[in-house]
Amino acid sequence: METFEAHYASMQDAIAKHLPGADMELIDRAVEYANAKHRYQKRKDGSPYIIHPLAVAQIVAEMGLDSDAILGALLHDCIEDTDASHEDIEKLFGVTVAELVEGVTKLTRANFSTSEQAQMENLRKMFMAMSKDIRVVLIKIADRLHNMRTMQYQSASKQISKCQETMDIYAPLAHRLGMQRIKWELEDLSLRYLAPQAYQEITSYLDSHKEQDEHFMAAIQDRITERLTRVGIVNKTYGRIKHVYSIYRKMQSQGKTMDELYDIYAFRVIVDTIPDCYNVLGHVHDLFNLVPGRFKDYISTPKPNMYQSLHTTVIGSQGIPFEVQIRTWDMHETAEYGIAAHWKYKQGSGGGTEKDFEWVRRLLESQQDSDAEEFVQSLKIDMFDDEVFVYTPKGRIVSLPAGSTPIDFAYAIHSGVGNSMIGAKVNNRIANIDTTLHNGDIVEIMTSKSSKGPSRDWLTICKSNQARTKIKQWFKKEKREENILHGRSSFEAEMKRVGLPLSALFEEDLEPHLLRKLSFDNWDDMYAAIGYGGLTATKAVGRIRDDVNKAIRAQVTEKQPQSLLRMRPDSEAVLQNRHAVNGVIVEDIDSCMIKFAKCCTPVPGDAICGFITKGYGVSVHRADCPNAQNRDDPRQAARWVRVRWATQEEQPFDTTLELDCITRDGLVLDVATVMTTSRVRVKELNAKDLPNGRSAITVRFEVKNVAELETIRKKLLNIRDVVGSRRGQN
Repeated sequence: METFEAHYASMQDAIAKHLPGADMELIDRAVEYANAKHRYQKRKDGSPYIIHPLAVAQIVAEMGLDSDAILGALLHDCIEDTDASHEDIEKLFGVTVAELVEGVTKLTRANFSTSEQAQMENLRKMFMAMSKDIRVVLIKIADRLHNMRTMQYQSASKQISKCQETMDIYAPLAHRLGMQRIKWELEDLSLRYLAPQAYQEITSYLDSHKEQDEHFMAAIQDRITERLTRVGIVNKTYGRIKHVYSIYRKMQSQGKTMDELYDIYAFRVIVDTIPDCYNVLGHVHDLFNLVPGRFKDYISTPKPNMYQSLHTTVIGSQGIPFEVQIRTWDMHETAEYGIAAHWKYKQGSGGGTEKDFEWVRRLLESQQDSDAEEFVQSLKIDMFDDEVFVYTPKGRIVSLPAGSTPIDFAYAIHSGVGNSMIGAKVNNRIANIDTTLHNGDIVEIMTSKSSKGPSRDWLTICKSNQARTKIKQWFKKEKREENILHGRSSFEAEMKRVGLPLSALFEEDLEPHLLRKLSFDNWDDMYAAIGYGGLTATKAVGRIRDDVNKAIRAQVTEKQPQSLLRMRPDSEAVLQNRHAVNGVIVEDIDSCMIKFAKCCTPVPGDAICGFITKGYGVSVHRADCPNAQNRDDPRQAARWVRVRWATQEEQPFDTTLELDCITRDGLVLDVATVMTTSRVRVKELNAKDLPNGRSAITVRFEVKNVAELETIRKKLLNIRDVVGSRRGQN
């Protein structure tokens, strides 16, 4: 069992080595305070709880942080797990320490409906505090690192959930802060429990080949050191085996076993100056054969997490490839400890510059219109190490997630650029807006003041959470009425799909509860959120489904047949007995003339409504048609009727697509070719040129249902220079 004395001595040694001027008297008082507050608590292995705060404080000291951070580490669990308050800690140890502890404290006392929401709120609070003081997240990472080191004492289910959270959040976060050594340890410790068989296979292989590997690395190290010393370059050169998780990823991505994997060796050459780095590179390429395409210059183009080094992969005389990383001592400190390595230079500004934390503010902006699951997913996208570096025409470097498109680039420049974008050039050539960008591409965005704004299709094309958030914000601000119609249609369709009655939404006793569950004040706000993409209809219905079903069961038990919840749910019983005309069944009317509105050309699968015309029967509109917006008007409410598609019918329906295009020769022919190969009957095809190099192509054709329409729409969007589409509304 671990002892208090051993951990206290280790913490003291770390402080003496990395922070010799620390106020040990105040630190000892914090140890005594934390020990007293945690005196009735034990670790899972039975040891005193104080061992955990001591270990976290030691890790924080090894990062090179200051006395306040060490005090915050010692006290980080006091507010959460004991009767200590923010005011108590502020009185005894100062405002700064109290705020650090508050920033690290989880929201365990709050009421959350799901574990995902709890995780989001905890992360949101941590990032809010982090944007003010980076030490908050550094203490949190140290806390997670020690918990991972002692994960063997947790239950199997806790091991899996905590390790997965570490891989999803904390390892990428450590990487984003440039803390490579801690990132590697977090990944290796997580892999031990997430893939124990693979972990054991790799470690056993490395142990059995240890002597052979050491001999190979010593030979390479001696050869590099001898050459550099002979030419007068002062250096420290050493080799290492890549960490276990890195090897595991190579095995997975390349589909190889350990015996087949060779590029697991890495050598570091640390020198005094940047010119020496480039001199070393020349000597390494002279000594060994270069592997083409594997050289990267992160000195002239640093990574967003401040990492700088020259990377090259070469092959020695034994035919084994290995990587060589060349850096200065300052670069080495940053590579090992990231932002923490710069702490002593930046204490006056809270440990980081405004540019260092630009990505933190982007995350905070993105969470404003996100639900819990989406926010956590955005963290994974924005913090993983897969990045692409592209340039503006003036040479400014823009970092984007791998797989990004010109849409992502435009919104990374400014939301105004994205909202007015009408096209893009990549390397001085016109490119589709869904073109995947690559390292070194020069991207120019074409804009127009007459642009109608972003298309909803862009939400599925863009890769970065930043672009997606700004597009949603535009729709939220500019298109509320349209969002409400679009959202209501999607929500009602989902309610019908899962068999829930729409009348349940307006039950006097149930409605307030459902709105609270959805976190909205009224239904229009929820419809608008679905319309602009802040919430999906599936998630909204999923949140209230159990409550509605529970209410229905309760009323059946109480024998309340007159309740709205049981009165003709979705009128299905009535509609089933009606006769279909032109593939549509009309509620309460057994047989009548049906015509399809030309203003919105509905097809099977669309949410629809019916309007009783004078002398022409029932006109069927899409639910999101502008001409159906007045169906709640009391003066015309009686003329709007419920209709639905008769699923057994398989007849063609007219519909229209309007294509937004960049003008070029042969575009109309390409559209016609797609329509022909799709084997649909085209009734009309018109094209007209617009200002600023744009064109509009309108196609009217027949389809059997909305699924076929969506297939054709996707094919059309794959045509070069077709940048958007919308359903026709004449």
